[in-house]
Amino acid sequence: MTKTIIKAKGKSISRRSALQLAGATAALTFPAPFINRAYAREVLYVNTWGGPWEEAAQKHLFEPFMKETGVEIKTVSPVSFAKLAAQVKTGVYEFDVTTLGDSDIVRANEAGIIEDASKAPLDQSKLWPGAVFQNGVGSHAFATLISYRKDKFPNGGPQTWADFFNPQKFPGTRCLQRHAGRVLAIALLADGVAPDKLYPMDLDRAFKALERIKPHLRVWWTQGPQSGQLLRDGEVDMIGIWQTYPVRLIREKQPVEMIWNQALLDRAYWVVSKGSPRAELAWKFVQSAIRPERISKFALENVYGPLNPKAFDFVSAEDAKLMPTSPDNIKKVVIQDTTKASDQLQEASKQFERWISR
Repeated sequence: MTKTIIKAKGKSISRRSALQLAGATAALTFPAPFINRAYAREVLYVNTWGGPWEEAAQKHLFEPFMKETGVEIKTVSPVSFAKLAAQVKTGVYEFDVTTLGDSDIVRANEAGIIEDASKAPLDQSKLWPGAVFQNGVGSHAFATLISYRKDKFPNGGPQTWADFFNPQKFPGTRCLQRHAGRVLAIALLADGVAPDKLYPMDLDRAFKALERIKPHLRVWWTQGPQSGQLLRDGEVDMIGIWQTYPVRLIREKQPVEMIWNQALLDRAYWVVSKGSPRAELAWKFVQSAIRPERISKFALENVYGPLNPKAFDFVSAEDAKLMPTSPDNIKKVVIQDTTKASDQLQEASKQFERWISR
């Protein structure tokens, strides 16, 4: 076979060398994404809460999925409803999948900014009754419950929201979250409204109930760690608080008690951003993230309650006592039905802020 010789800058080179030279030139000419596309890992962008939430998710949800699939997960924080809505409108996606709570998922579904879960490539045999809600897939839950200082109430503190709203029976300083949806529902429970009659909320009745304890409310907490610190330092005698914080204090042998009775349950759901170019991959991640052995470990680390009932096969009886969705505690909590209150939540928030500032 005749060896082909090509002239280049006055030098004779072989055809093989010329092809190698051409390849090198192309590598310098074409943009890097074009060159690397064949070798790049798939990337999924997940919206997270950051901090301990993301640390637990990284360990128990993200890393197992990446190891299993070869997909790389990159995170964006914090969780933002506004960003979710904006990216669907612009078509520029900062993230593909996120979690939304009970009230936000209703808003997102009504606004058409999340993918239709009924058309998702989900293995229905791995889901449980109620797993899909408003086009989201259940992940975990937390509860707003009563916690009090045992050194202030050595004979036992408030056991119901009616007790919490009764300063004559249980004198002392109180604290609630500056969150209209939760506080107004709590006020109605305190005033004797049955859990299945909470929504839509009777706002006049709720504010009237709140007036009974307004002079005894020392502070309205806005951040979870702040609420835990208030209870730890004895700045308040009783508090409506996420269970995460009294659990941690109890584990530290602090003199606090927590009451599951009438705890208000908030659920978190995985949703996929409408129109995401990586929607199929996002649903694959969601299916992975709700696997019982994974969500149980995530919930244990963050002191949440898994929504997948099979997750409790991987949780000790002792740990289950501290989770709002355990078989025993779920009977005592109040599960919100925000689908009946979505139209009034915005107005309720405005009224609540005006009431606080009076």
